[in-house]
Amino acid sequence: MSKIILITGGQRSGKSSYAERMALQLSPNPVYMATAHVWDEEFRERIRRHQERRGPCWTNIEEERLLSRHDVSGRVVLVDCLTLWCTNFFYSPENQGQAEDPESDALPDIDHILKEMCAEFDRLVSQDATFIFVTNEIGCGGVSANVLQRRFTDLLGWLNQYVAARADTVILMVSGIAVRIKIEN
Repeated sequence: MSKIILITGGQRSGKSSYAERMALQLSPNPVYMATAHVWDEEFRERIRRHQERRGPCWTNIEEERLLSRHDVSGRVVLVDCLTLWCTNFFYSPENQGQAEDPESDALPDIDHILKEMCAEFDRLVSQDATFIFVTNEIGCGGVSANVLQRRFTDLLGWLNQYVAARADTVILMVSGIAVRIKIEN
């Protein structure tokens, strides 16, 4: 049976480093499942720093969307992060312009994307493993004037709720401090 831990918080709140320490406490050789798409040179450098910080004890898997195609049974798996994973679905060519509303032809159909992501999440966590998911709380600020940003914020918020409902433990990172907000035995 899988165990699910969700670590959420704002940008630069310490989520990834906390998740990495947790994974190493649970296993000497955890799996790091990176969901990032390399968008530009600054992002490539950010990824390089993450990889350098982790070291050789990690099994690294780079997967932008189809996380469940990797057999991680019996392992401790850190998925970093759901926000970037969500971005990869949101901006995929097949999800652009699928909205039912004729006034929003160029906008993604977030209901369809959410169903697709939840199904993929369920396939992944059906494996007998310990999963640590990192995500961002991007809906804590004001409501954006940009419709695309509002749709993405909604999508990630609903995905985070879906994962949190299934998680055994949920941790909110605030200024580098872990606050446990859900603990199940």
